[in-house]
Amino acid sequence: MIRCISLCLVRLALAAPGRADEPVCDVVVYGGTPGGVTAAVAAARHGAEVLLLEQKRHVGGLTTSGLCNDEVHHMAAWTVSGLSLEFYQRLARRGGRPDPREVWAAGKGMNTWHSSVAQAVFDEMLEEADVPVRFEQRVKKVVKEGPRIREIVMLDGSTIRGRVFIDCTYEGDLMARSGVEYTWGRESQEEYGESLAGIRLIDEAADARTVDERGRLRPGISGWAKALTPGAGDRKVQNYNFRLTLAKAPDKKVPFPKPEKYDPGRYALLADYLKQHPDTRLKQIVAYWHIGEGKFEANNHQNAVISLGNFGGQFDYPDADYETQDRIYQDHVDYTQGLLWFLGHDESVPEPLRNETLEWGLAEGEFADNGNWPYYLYIREARRMIGRYVMTQDDVREDRRKEDSIALGSHYIDSHHVQRLAVSETQFTNEGRLWLPGRVYEIPYRSITPRRQECENLLVPVAASFSHVAFCTFRLEPTWMAAGHSAGVAASMSAKHNRPAQAVDVAALQRQLRSDGLLLSLAENPKPNGE
Repeated sequence: MIRCISLCLVRLALAAPGRADEPVCDVVVYGGTPGGVTAAVAAARHGAEVLLLEQKRHVGGLTTSGLCNDEVHHMAAWTVSGLSLEFYQRLARRGGRPDPREVWAAGKGMNTWHSSVAQAVFDEMLEEADVPVRFEQRVKKVVKEGPRIREIVMLDGSTIRGRVFIDCTYEGDLMARSGVEYTWGRESQEEYGESLAGIRLIDEAADARTVDERGRLRPGISGWAKALTPGAGDRKVQNYNFRLTLAKAPDKKVPFPKPEKYDPGRYALLADYLKQHPDTRLKQIVAYWHIGEGKFEANNHQNAVISLGNFGGQFDYPDADYETQDRIYQDHVDYTQGLLWFLGHDESVPEPLRNETLEWGLAEGEFADNGNWPYYLYIREARRMIGRYVMTQDDVREDRRKEDSIALGSHYIDSHHVQRLAVSETQFTNEGRLWLPGRVYEIPYRSITPRRQECENLLVPVAASFSHVAFCTFRLEPTWMAAGHSAGVAASMSAKHNRPAQAVDVAALQRQLRSDGLLLSLAENPKPNGE
């Protein structure tokens, strides 16, 4: 078990009265996402005293909440390195599988695992690094002295002091309370000269009645397509959903629960669509694939007209207070459980699809202390810092080399749909999809550090300084783990030498990262003629 009592707080309690204002922890990591775990482990391995603060009851973010594959089939596999690679190697050893690099080199696709196993690996890495963890922590207030964070006050009333802070939450909650400029949503094409930016009305229309008997838009439809301008910016982010772990075998599954707030009216659009497409099968609504031992990973189906994504339910989440975020979280639970219940029980659903749905259930043994339901909602995108350098489409497609590179990215430019729109009273379309092959690009240190005058002892390797388009290739766990690794080492150097994060010796940082096995340059490609 990883430790839940912080040595840092013990030292604070024992500190002499005259020394109470001195920093206690060298590095405070806020958010136990995969990027947060690697940040904490890296900082601790480099001699820093580290405290990890996690929002929920488990570390690991989506990697321990249903996202059970390495995504490398959509990346340049050679770019996975450092603590990210170590994590996948540890997973493979636990499962008696070959080194993941052998799988990738052989072109055998992605490595998969169970969330419970990923949980054990992350816990093991933190315990070995002697990193204490405090669970169910949310930051309420940030106390600064000039441009430096002196302490953070948590919702439970506790106060955490540190030399350097790293925000590794998907939401950027610590960053937002630290006086650092940030944004969310989509830039227009004009803002950064990005051809892929803004509203994207590119999908074909699907048949279903979009309005009710009073002419009101049905649930899940955000507006009329004709009212929008392609390429314009807005404050909307791509949809969120739960990454479920499913099973079919009777001894491995738990029946889908019926939510307390079940409302079949939420699925009226789907009911009408199924009336016109009675041969629809579950695989056309929910994307799923086998991850071993009779368990399946499920995700929002990109090509489905209606799937696990709660379209429109995510709009208010990025900059909301905690009460609103919790309400939106629960609404996604209700939507997802209601959808599965609807597909299995509503008489408007064709009988073959109902029977097929009832063959499935939640996987017993996963998320056992949470009703077999994932801990985290898939927050694909929320706040994004506007830091010392904003990465844009050009940086991930053309101008891909950076002198201050501290990690590599290479995933597809991947945005799930943002919203569902009525084309007419009898047709709708999904809007916002991005899906383009990625190119290897270098991630600059400037993109994970805020402007010095705003905050000089904070790093932000998850809600980093990227445009929406560029963020869509950055926002994958392997890349976040690499950025977290780099942030952890940089934070340890900043704390050790008592320098602002922006004044860390980047050349020395790069030498240390390479010594750690992290790849930083396009020139390190073992196949220089390919991506």
